[in-house]
Amino acid sequence: MAVASQSANYVEKAIGHTDDAITEQDLTNPERDREKYADPSGEKMKALVWMGKNEVQMVETSKPKVVEDRDVILKVTGSTICGSDLHLYHGAVVQMQKGDILGHEFCGKVDSVGPAVKDLKPGDRVVASFQIACGDCIYCQKKLSSQCERTNSNKVENIMYGGRTAGMFGYSHFTGGFAGGQAEYARVPFGDVNLLKLPDDVPDEQGLYLSDVLSTSWNCVVDTGVKEGDVVAIWGAGPIGQMCAEMSFIQGAKRVIVIDGGAAAWRLDMIKSKNPKIETLNYTDLPSGTTVTSKLKEMEHGGPDVALECAAGEYAKGWAHKIELTLGMETDTSEIVNEMITSVKSFGRCGITGVYVGFTNHFNIGAIMERGIRFIGNGQAPVHLYWKDLLKKLQDGSLNCNVMLSHRINIDEMDILYQKFDARADNLQKVFVQTRFSDPPAPGTPELTSWK
Repeated sequence: MAVASQSANYVEKAIGHTDDAITEQDLTNPERDREKYADPSGEKMKALVWMGKNEVQMVETSKPKVVEDRDVILKVTGSTICGSDLHLYHGAVVQMQKGDILGHEFCGKVDSVGPAVKDLKPGDRVVASFQIACGDCIYCQKKLSSQCERTNSNKVENIMYGGRTAGMFGYSHFTGGFAGGQAEYARVPFGDVNLLKLPDDVPDEQGLYLSDVLSTSWNCVVDTGVKEGDVVAIWGAGPIGQMCAEMSFIQGAKRVIVIDGGAAAWRLDMIKSKNPKIETLNYTDLPSGTTVTSKLKEMEHGGPDVALECAAGEYAKGWAHKIELTLGMETDTSEIVNEMITSVKSFGRCGITGVYVGFTNHFNIGAIMERGIRFIGNGQAPVHLYWKDLLKKLQDGSLNCNVMLSHRINIDEMDILYQKFDARADNLQKVFVQTRFSDPPAPGTPELTSWK
């Protein structure tokens, strides 16, 4: 995949961008052009950058400046790591370049604003959506912000998918090439659209997660159509899977079964300790001859009504897919989605939220057609469609991020965090990453952990 990533960079350079985007592209680090992108004060900041497959580094780089009239510069007060970041770390997402600043989930305080920004001022507490939306195109008018037509001009993505996603923070040149928020400062294009003010009764340790994990989990549940009385099976016990379980119960699910195993099996015990109503299935403990599908049908007559994919397509279990991924014969394994398709009841629903970037082999399309399975790509979650309502749920207590929040670290140790999170080590679930601008830990949240 690393070779494919560099090949995609060369192809994009050869064929050029389209002319759709109305905001600067390929601005993944102010150091790429200090005169154009760096703050004239010369102030430096700490940031986490991608240096190659399975290699990230903490570096000192230039503080960004206002480049466009609707820009907002944030002092980052909280960021985190996501399973999606591991796809970049592993080189599974194409068009990464050395020195790209990572991180698509962050919150902060406004440092400065462009001249066209009217409703934000220095000192305002805000959270950024992981996608960058213009606020005016046909998708933005419907709050489908993840599909904005005017913030990503990448031609390779357009050719591969028949269309493009919005630009995204810290998520490769494939999605526009924007510097991310695993840093002490971040530049937010169209800041008046892509920032949500946080009220005083919502601390950063709650509000931060409106940027992605809460919106993505909610989108997975409601877009797949979880309803009263459903039995729901969830593949993946990470933060997205855990919050999908919580939100399935909010939507009236009768039972929720979460599947995981291997190095991440400890997560099953952790999420059950947080919510005893959750049932778990460890696939590595299944006896010979018993599959995930057969076990689910044993647990529930006919299988679950709904299956939610909260893992991703880069993690092969069987030798055939491992070989095909290694040789570049596919970009994603179909193993989990095939388990979902064969596990649900006839006319059941399967929602795909874990990241799949390209093509797969051995996909059981016959079962979809013959049994009437609804196979739903949930897409990159349209954060703007949900984040105001989810903020209200945080305020009234019907949602609480503390159930997934396991650690707090300093940004200096972000590179170590990538290694540990990739290894599923130290019982890391969702992490709050503080900077020199962060407030002290909110009551009931983890104290600072250090590995140095």
